[in-house]
Amino acid sequence: MDHIDIKILNILQKDCTVSYKDIAKKIGLTYSPTYERIRIMEEEGIIKSRVTILDPSKIGIKLFAYCNITLKEQSKAALLSFEKTIAKFPEVMEVIGLSGVYDYMVKIAAEDIESYSKFLTNKLADIPNIGQYHSNIVLGVIKDETAYHLVSKD
Repeated sequence: MDHIDIKILNILQKDCTVSYKDIAKKIGLTYSPTYERIRIMEEEGIIKSRVTILDPSKIGIKLFAYCNITLKEQSKAALLSFEKTIAKFPEVMEVIGLSGVYDYMVKIAAEDIESYSKFLTNKLADIPNIGQYHSNIVLGVIKDETAYHLVSKD
């Protein structure tokens, strides 16, 4: 990636709806090479997808929790089984494998504390091999960034 690719990525991270024509203008290229650069970055997996970010409170999501999970068994099959199961739940926004005290940290979105409690009781608690889980309820979000800070090395 060169400094032009970095400029393109910074533009798209802020607003993925910007047209190729407008991106080309902003970076000083014509439409065709701009389009080609973006297409190549998509093919190479640098650009994974383009999404719309929603305001959770406006769609009924009032609670986020980070649940730290320790499994009873640490075999590869047990880890993969847990990962496959937890990833299926629509309330689960993110699953991160950890080193240290916990095996996983799971970000869960819920309408309220009651729906989170139902998720724990009816879904999480039914997953085999969970040894313990500890919930951390989000009280406030200080920074919520989706864009990576990209700087050209040129």
